[in-house]
Amino acid sequence: MLSRDDVWKPNCTVATVVVKKDIESGEDRYLLVEEWSQGRRVLNQPAGHVEKDESLINAAIRETLEETRWEVRITGYMGLYINKASERLTYHRHCFIAEPTKHHPEALLDKGIEQAHWLSWEELLQQQEKMRSQAVMICFKDYRKGKRYPLELITDLDHPG
Repeated sequence: MLSRDDVWKPNCTVATVVVKKDIESGEDRYLLVEEWSQGRRVLNQPAGHVEKDESLINAAIRETLEETRWEVRITGYMGLYINKASERLTYHRHCFIAEPTKHHPEALLDKGIEQAHWLSWEELLQQQEKMRSQAVMICFKDYRKGKRYPLELITDLDHPG
């Protein structure tokens, strides 16, 4: 029989694909975070762990603001991305779609975050080797393929909404 300490528990995280139209070109631009992970500078979506008593959507909004200085409105759900990082570490990454609503240039960024960037699809493709994990590009590609689910797909009994 497993002891309480041996019970496997996934890490619940959120990630957000934030998209805006470039005024001049009309093409989509994607919000990425330049951050430090395991001693190297990487690119990631705004992402992080869900805190105790926090809804998935509120976690996505909070993490995006803390890592990019952008308030966002969540517009859709892309799905659950499961990543087994090691024998004892698995991430359940809920990916959302959002649009930017307000920038707070004076806000402090989370520790380890260098800056936020708006990149075109071509620029994203050129930076693939710098992505924090394979999940980053998979989420962007899924977005471009039109993968979207309504937010009503998520039923949060503790945060009815």
